Amino acid sequence: MLASQRALFEIPRHICYLNSASYGPLPLRTQEAARVAVKRKGTPWTLDAAFANDQHERARAAAARLINADPADIALIPSISYGIATAAKVLTIDRGTRVIILEDDHSSPVLEWQTRAHAQGFGIETIRRPDDGDWTSAVLAAIERSGAPPVSLASISSVHWSDGGLIDIEKVGAALRQRGATFLIDATHSAGVLAMDVRRLDPDFVIFPTYKWLLGPYGRAFLYVAKRHQGGIPLEQTSFGRRNVRAENEVYFTDLRYVADARRFDMGERDHFISMEMASIGIEMMAEWGAAAVAQRLLMLTERIAEGVRGLSVRVPEDRVRAPHILSLDFKDGMPTGLVEGLATEGVYVAARLGRMRISPHVFNDEADADRFVAVLTERLRG
Repeated sequence: MLASQRALFEIPRHICYLNSASYGPLPLRTQEAARVAVKRKGTPWTLDAAFANDQHERARAAAARLINADPADIALIPSISYGIATAAKVLTIDRGTRVIILEDDHSSPVLEWQTRAHAQGFGIETIRRPDDGDWTSAVLAAIERSGAPPVSLASISSVHWSDGGLIDIEKVGAALRQRGATFLIDATHSAGVLAMDVRRLDPDFVIFPTYKWLLGPYGRAFLYVAKRHQGGIPLEQTSFGRRNVRAENEVYFTDLRYVADARRFDMGERDHFISMEMASIGIEMMAEWGAAAVAQRLLMLTERIAEGVRGLSVRVPEDRVRAPHILSLDFKDGMPTGLVEGLATEGVYVAARLGRMRISPHVFNDEADADRFVAVLTERLRG
């Protein structure tokens, strides 16, 4: 099993940080790279002419490796919402069809379609949170329901951000393909932790940021665009998105045709000297550990916590319906006021999400962290 990687992070022993689904700490290597990058930006005359492009392609290749994609199918973007907006500009949603979303899914894969539905004449079907926690069966039932308008798009997270509910994207993708529907995956809470192979899965769009599980900075994210959609018009019009618009040319607008791949969808001002390398380092570390090894270690920790809280007045989701790296505790009489804040006063950090307590360890956590959380929670609830 992958060992704890705590030594690679700046996390004191007395800190029990179990909140990576909110913010992933930056590894020491990444922090040092950031300091060097700030200095580099302070002395821009030292930059080699190829430096920016090398950074772009390093990050693109790192992101592609996580999902077994061709780097040419990856666009550099700043956020999930930017990626969703790009997909929405590329896609045509037929009137009278359905777009499927999840109840209480994060704002990005939801609000874009809700905003467009009335004007474009399509309906929004919200999959309600299933009582048994089985999101996959609920989504499949909606897709396959007879007599309903056709499904044109499913825009869903692969792991529900609030409770760690796991959606089987292989089964959902197969059901959508049978109906000629489009599949957009917000992989915020799965990229790098759960294996994804876009060559086999064949989704239309996959989007993920770096600031949570990929141990990177805010403002860096990636958009996978299937080749069948790469002829679309990008959200922004940039010189590098065109084949030959260069300041070095005698004629600036030499060739206005778009570049042929997903690079046309790169965000404007993509030359982030500081954060682009930081993003690459975190992703490369995750790829070196491997999703299978990371998931195995985190499942061990969440199962250890789940077993430790069995005697408390909390409900734990069944293993079959939750992601291995997120554990959501549902309190029978509601989560006590101030509980999360009280844990933080003792150096134990988790998150309150939609009335539940979300626990999200990462590779820097160990068994001592899991046991300490259980001990402090038990004392608080019984005290």
